[in-house]
Amino acid sequence: MKLASMKIRASGATTIGARLDGGFVDLHAATDGRLPAKMIEFLETGDAGMQLARSVLEGTKPGAAHTCRDAEVELLAPVPRPGKIMHTSCNFDAHLSELTTWNAPEWQSHNWGSFHFEHPTGFLEAPSSVVATQARVRIPHFTQQLDYEVEIGIVIGKRAFRVPVDDALGYIAGLTVFNDLSARDIQAREHSNKVILLGKSFDGSCPFGPWLVTLDELGDLNKLKLELRLNGEKRQDSTTGHMHYKFAELVSWWSNTTLEPGDIITTGSPPGVIAGRPGTEYLKPGDVIEASVGHIGTLVTHIVAGD
Repeated sequence: MKLASMKIRASGATTIGARLDGGFVDLHAATDGRLPAKMIEFLETGDAGMQLARSVLEGTKPGAAHTCRDAEVELLAPVPRPGKIMHTSCNFDAHLSELTTWNAPEWQSHNWGSFHFEHPTGFLEAPSSVVATQARVRIPHFTQQLDYEVEIGIVIGKRAFRVPVDDALGYIAGLTVFNDLSARDIQAREHSNKVILLGKSFDGSCPFGPWLVTLDELGDLNKLKLELRLNGEKRQDSTTGHMHYKFAELVSWWSNTTLEPGDIITTGSPPGVIAGRPGTEYLKPGDVIEASVGHIGTLVTHIVAGD
């Protein structure tokens, strides 16, 4: 299933929708309220909620009661306010390699050559930074180096603590497309102090969507294609087969901190970011970013001038 958080334009009501031939079935309305209207509450219903949603979807035809066409809804981020976003760093070896070429003294002081893979490493991103597909993201006043990174967001479906790798996929509700917008100049200065915060957690820095897709629709998780285009030009192109740590390993490791329904784990990004392309202009007003993952969809972000 493709599951979305959405606002119905006519009423302004927010609800959960399942993708249905150019539109959605409103799962909350179609079940007379048995399924919640908020994604985290829906995920908390567990397998029973997923099974009910699937049966509703299978029993509904386009145009039936409680269905909406695309034009009748505004898509929100699949989880509009996740409890936490756990971002995995440098999980594509080729992206780590391009980091070592960045010339700013603040970057070089981080000593990228000593980066280890004893286990995944990363940082938290602020839930307040989340925006949906088609969002207009303002360039923060404090950065001159706004950059993109296509990633996959792993949406947690069940409470998880110290989950074995062999069981970890069972705790995933679905996957979504994630664009990790980064203020590289701020990030570099934070890195030089061995911390990271504002460079990755400003308002609008975490677009993800357009929906989450359950694992049964995704095929081989090691063959998902990631691609990012800037104003139509392909900038990033890779597959999940190049991830150092795979999906189950990421969920297992990050579950050393209790994971809850709706939490997001990111996969890290492949190479091709602006900072890895010497002489390339950073993001500017008017730029359109299309981040895509095979079998999931495309996340669109519009860059606009700041205040």
